[in-house]
Amino acid sequence: MHYEGTVFRYGRDVDTDVIIPARYLNSSDHAHLAAHAMEDLDLTFAERVQPGDIVVAEENFGCGSSREHAPVALKAAGVSCVIAKSFARIFYRNAINVGLAILECPDAVDAIADGARVAVDTETGTITNLDTGATFTAEPFPPFIAEIIEAGGLVERTRQKLARGN
Repeated sequence: MHYEGTVFRYGRDVDTDVIIPARYLNSSDHAHLAAHAMEDLDLTFAERVQPGDIVVAEENFGCGSSREHAPVALKAAGVSCVIAKSFARIFYRNAINVGLAILECPDAVDAIADGARVAVDTETGTITNLDTGATFTAEPFPPFIAEIIEAGGLVERTRQKLARGN
């Protein structure tokens, strides 16, 4: 999978309460969640993010409550990929389950500024800062995780497999 977009850069310990504030969890409507993504950290995120854009963050992205709404909100807002130094374990699993690509790459995080244009190839783990030409390598997804993300999430992958009879 290949993604290209503008970077929204954040710090460490970005928790699920700022990715999607609890006051919006009474809805499972993806568009509603997207409209409030990152609202408590970045009031203009939802109006500025474009399809394909990329979030870059420091350590422990997605810590806090184990809500699936957080990666859903980012994905529905148009985020194609999150690159961080590390992810909270439950956020990592929830992101894969909903089909949001996530990569751990501390070197890329250290070198990529807010507003940079970045290309990501999840098959090879290559992250390219299109502004500087610098490239970084993250661990590519194992084939079964790549299949889940490419299908749009675990539920959609299961539907597709059942439709094929396997």
